[in-house]
Amino acid sequence: MNIQEQIIEYITSQPEPKRSDMQELHRIILEIGPECKLWFLDGKNSEGKTVSNPNIGYGFQTLPYAGGKTRGFYQIGISANTTGISVYILSIADKTYLSQTYGDKIGKASVTGYCIKFKTLKDINLDIFEAAIRDGFKAQNGKVN
Repeated sequence: MNIQEQIIEYITSQPEPKRSDMQELHRIILEIGPECKLWFLDGKNSEGKTVSNPNIGYGFQTLPYAGGKTRGFYQIGISANTTGISVYILSIADKTYLSQTYGDKIGKASVTGYCIKFKTLKDINLDIFEAAIRDGFKAQNGKVN
């Protein structure tokens, strides 16, 4: 199964209204970054044990590790959780940026250093959400351009 098929299977496995919200988020993110690299992480470690919720990833960044090694990873991710949906914007190094820039304006959501968590899409301001996604795609070397 290719990445596109894994993403579709993951989204369609969600109960409503989460399924429709995730389909809409997927559409919005691809509209903002139509050429972005797609990722799907099933949440399992190398032994097949579940260690996190599955994630759909968008974009590409190189993460540096101590010791000089690097690893490619996505810039933006979405994941269903028990109470709603989490959107991860991992490409912005300043962990105060999201909450300071969007926290008061995005609506009924929890905004932390790299995550916007909400129960349903109708709880958030989509224009503000889209601005946060654009910032996530624009961020290079951790800085928002």
